[in-house]
Amino acid sequence: MTKSELIGEIAAANPHLQPRDVEVIVSTIFDEITAALARGARVELRGFGAFTVKRRDARAGRNPRTGEMVPVEEKSVPFFKAGKELRERINAAGEAAGEPAKA
Repeated sequence: MTKSELIGEIAAANPHLQPRDVEVIVSTIFDEITAALARGARVELRGFGAFTVKRRDARAGRNPRTGEMVPVEEKSVPFFKAGKELRERINAAGEAAGEPAKA
């Protein structure tokens, strides 16, 4: 689902809101999550999951085209861990669709 599809779904489910207002709301939420992660804060959305920032150490990488070793600098990467409720809903939806449950 793209951002515009999300905005469309929310606007359709809430006809009392104008689509441009929904767009502002969705953009504000994403901007706040991004700003919190940039500060190194953890963002937890109960029933959905948690966003955190993980540090990756500097390392020696390899150029796949030439095979030459290249230095890769230390960096921060966003990480998402799905919440229990989200995992359960996804698994329930998969089972309802006829997918076999994994043991």
